[in-house]
Amino acid sequence: MPAWVTVFLVTVGYLALSLAVGLFSGRKASTGTEGYVAGDRDLGFFVLYFVLGASIFSAFSFLGGPGWAYSRGAAAFYIISYTSLGLVPMYFFGPRVAQLGRRFGYVTQAQLFAHRYHSRYISMILAAISLTAFVPYLTLQMQGAGYVFSVVTEGRMPVWAGAAVTYGVVLLYVFRSGVMGVAWTNTFQGILMMSLAWGLGLYLPHALHGGIGPMFARLAETSPAMLTAPGLDAAGAPWTWGGYSSAIAISVFGFSVWPHYFMKIYTANSIATLRKTVVFYPTFAFFLLPILLIGFSGILIFPNVTPVDTILPTIVTSLDLPAVVVGLFCAGALAASMSSGDAIVHAAGAVAIKDGYRVLVPQVMDDGDETRLIRWAVVIIGAVSYYVAIYSNISLVLLLLLSYGFIAQIFPALIASLYWRRSTPPGVIAGLVAGCLTTVVWNLIPILQWQQIHPGIWGLAANTSILLAVSLATRPMDPTHVTDFIPA
Repeated sequence: MPAWVTVFLVTVGYLALSLAVGLFSGRKASTGTEGYVAGDRDLGFFVLYFVLGASIFSAFSFLGGPGWAYSRGAAAFYIISYTSLGLVPMYFFGPRVAQLGRRFGYVTQAQLFAHRYHSRYISMILAAISLTAFVPYLTLQMQGAGYVFSVVTEGRMPVWAGAAVTYGVVLLYVFRSGVMGVAWTNTFQGILMMSLAWGLGLYLPHALHGGIGPMFARLAETSPAMLTAPGLDAAGAPWTWGGYSSAIAISVFGFSVWPHYFMKIYTANSIATLRKTVVFYPTFAFFLLPILLIGFSGILIFPNVTPVDTILPTIVTSLDLPAVVVGLFCAGALAASMSSGDAIVHAAGAVAIKDGYRVLVPQVMDDGDETRLIRWAVVIIGAVSYYVAIYSNISLVLLLLLSYGFIAQIFPALIASLYWRRSTPPGVIAGLVAGCLTTVVWNLIPILQWQQIHPGIWGLAANTSILLAVSLATRPMDPTHVTDFIPA
């Protein structure tokens, strides 16, 4: 049997197992919106840990992470920094959000803001920001999955077909099982990713350099710039400390308010479970350590690999490893893509209906009908993202740069909602709009950029300033209503 057939069968076997886990896991959840979107608020520590961990580690982590280490050296350590710090804010605001969710029945992020400020406009703005950020993120996951199948079959299966097969599986279990399908497949995928990452991360430096220590010793001798913080930028020039630190900062501000992440707060079975998950979450970042080691291992042995994100498959396919091992690597890459993609498409469907459609088209609708609408929204958003991934020439790099800057703009509004009684609807809306517009302008006009500082940081500065000024200049909200969210 040709090696590629064995690799293909291992990869397909992984997809079949993921589908079985996803379909089976939703059998006990209630059939309404709370069951489909929030898992009846009953996830325990083990599953919640892997939901939060695997959801954020995408195709970028498994392919882009080694690519960063390979091409930019020490700059890749920013990924470790923000994953370690990213959920720290959730330790403080998460319990309050969970309590409000149980009290008022929230299942999406925007429902909290809309109720806090009695504003349908805030709900629609947040829905627009979320969906704008979700589509390019989901598109890249699909492209990564398609690339894996192209490699597995030695080019016999085109990228469009590989993406269709992989995300056909994802849409099936998300459509059927909702957040429970996401939760249990992410647990399975997270365990697989961590096992493969550590296996490859320890083996490849040993196979190529005789060990991790000798690898870094050779790099320090021949390519010291790759080990000098803060590393290199995308063009290969020294990255500034302003660029490095602002990349960490914007990631930390945006990390815990990504809607598909934020919504998992509502799924915890208790405040204690949520806090424990946040405390233990940085241990999931250990997954990235061996991933980065793989990238460093290729710098001297495989020069001039392009695109740089292919360094991991380049190394794996060059070492004459057993076909089953290569197949497991491909399964791990698919797991990285799917564990983010399923959470994103599920959250996007809920946001589109709960925060968009239901606000724009208010009508009497029972829980079952609303859940069916969310299911079909999942399919439609998946189809749109697939089209963008395969047939569109839109600059996804630009969209992704904008998306993280956009999502981070939610952070000041969240802090104001939960901790500042004087904040007002016009202030929050003006801040969100000002922050997003500033981020767009700073991305599009290079002359405004200074010290490589992330444009989203300037957006946050404008957002916060406008939120404060407009709130103080407009009429305060009813103190009795505000007390429901911020005790007097």
